[in-house]
Amino acid sequence: MQKRNKMCPFCYIRRMFAPVVEQEKTRPVYDNGVGSTPLMGWSSWNTFRNRIDHDLIIATARAMKDSGLYDAGYRYVNLDDNWHSNMRDENGEWQGDLTRFPDGIPALIEELNGMGFKVGLYSSNGTLTCEDLPASLGRERDDARTLAKWGAEYFKYDFCHNIPVPRYAPLVYAVEVAPLGSGKAAEYQVSNAVLKGLARRMKCAELPGGQYVSGLDAGKGSIVFDNIVADADGEYALTVCIKKHGRYEKYLGVTVNGEECEGIMFPPQKKYNLTARFQTVVRLKQGRNVVELGNPVANARDSAAIQYRKMSRCLKAAVEERAAERGEAPKPILFSICEWGFRKPWLWGASAGNMWRTTPDIRPWWFWIKTIYSRNVKLWKYAFPGHFNDPDMLEVGNGKLTYHQNLSHFALWCMMSAPLVLGNDLRKISKPVLDMVTNRDLIAIDQDALGKQAKRIKSGLVDVLAKPLADGGVAVCFFNKSKLTQKRRLDVAKLAHDDYVAYTGKGEAMSIVTGDAALENGKIVARIPADGVVVVKLK
Repeated sequence: MQKRNKMCPFCYIRRMFAPVVEQEKTRPVYDNGVGSTPLMGWSSWNTFRNRIDHDLIIATARAMKDSGLYDAGYRYVNLDDNWHSNMRDENGEWQGDLTRFPDGIPALIEELNGMGFKVGLYSSNGTLTCEDLPASLGRERDDARTLAKWGAEYFKYDFCHNIPVPRYAPLVYAVEVAPLGSGKAAEYQVSNAVLKGLARRMKCAELPGGQYVSGLDAGKGSIVFDNIVADADGEYALTVCIKKHGRYEKYLGVTVNGEECEGIMFPPQKKYNLTARFQTVVRLKQGRNVVELGNPVANARDSAAIQYRKMSRCLKAAVEERAAERGEAPKPILFSICEWGFRKPWLWGASAGNMWRTTPDIRPWWFWIKTIYSRNVKLWKYAFPGHFNDPDMLEVGNGKLTYHQNLSHFALWCMMSAPLVLGNDLRKISKPVLDMVTNRDLIAIDQDALGKQAKRIKSGLVDVLAKPLADGGVAVCFFNKSKLTQKRRLDVAKLAHDDYVAYTGKGEAMSIVTGDAALENGKIVARIPADGVVVVKLK
């Protein structure tokens, strides 16, 4: 049963019996100026897991150059888990595995940059990574600065060893605001604040002002100080003064002038004193400011979103700091949210990153690839330039996938505007697999500037997907999920009647990207092999 946490009894009963209504707040889209089209590159995880070293990474990059993958658009070389030591250095910073990367990660990045590649690194939104190595929860600012200092340009942020943000809030009786470096703080009592939702003032004679506010838990209430005055634009220390209560953790979200700032974690409180002070740093504008306090965590989804947004802000700030230090243009870090899709990141991912995993980890098993496809294909309306659904890395060339299964896997990812991250051993890539993943027409569909994911307009033994393109055309994919060859017809007029596809062409010209198809009397006629695809483009 949930704790009352000093909430007014009537409000507590009201909260207990109120229906659960999940509402997604509209938040600004995360804009870091990178990733307008889906990422293309290679990752170490699918094939090599914990068996990576400097020589393997460089050999893979050379294979990407020699095979033509680089020229086809694959520019990121991403080191997944196991790139670093279990020991941070004397400054508390990450360091590469001391024997497998003896020259260090900065030297590796510099070498790969010299070959024309961008480099990605990995951590977890937890106390440890999935391989139990040092991770970034609680160290977001420091680790973001390390990434920026080293010159990384991609960051995959997993979800192992996560500790959720608590849904309880402290009992607030006042806030203080002071310019950084100043000992003079202005105090604002809760008696002069505006209360929202179930927030209520409670009496306590021992406190300054004689009252505190409860009812700030789980997104049910907030305090608004709408009269915070700053003498100049700048950073200020915001001190939250609380009445101690409860030996359990609490959290307070902070919003300044409508913009989410870094919240404050409160440890379990021991009552050696009645009150305590906790601080964060906020940026205020000259004149009147509005500061809102409350705990927005109503569920696990809210917790994850808050934590990922914190890291995204730290990455952006670290990039800007590094650029200012060196007098150079910023080198943005493409941010990949890897929460596995359990907390519906497609609903909040665009406020936190450039791409978000929609599914658990992929495997080179056909039934599992189809399962992942079936989930991701439904999420078409959430993808747009700079922000994409991620059904995980490619298994093309891995396991026992057949030729048609490999081709279908790649083509479907292209239709869904998914990141194209190869996961096979590129030093040993076969010609059929290389031909698939360098298919210029399929890659052009994935990288189309319109940034729209294909919508499934027919489902069954054969799914039909349609993807609007920037030139006004449309890509159409027939996907045969059965073990027998199928023949299907699609009336081109159907594409014009769909509001999302909105095809305005006459359907008189069609190019075949892959497979067997023809245009007959305004209909696309396709013969699709078992487990296969036919992809065409209408102009």
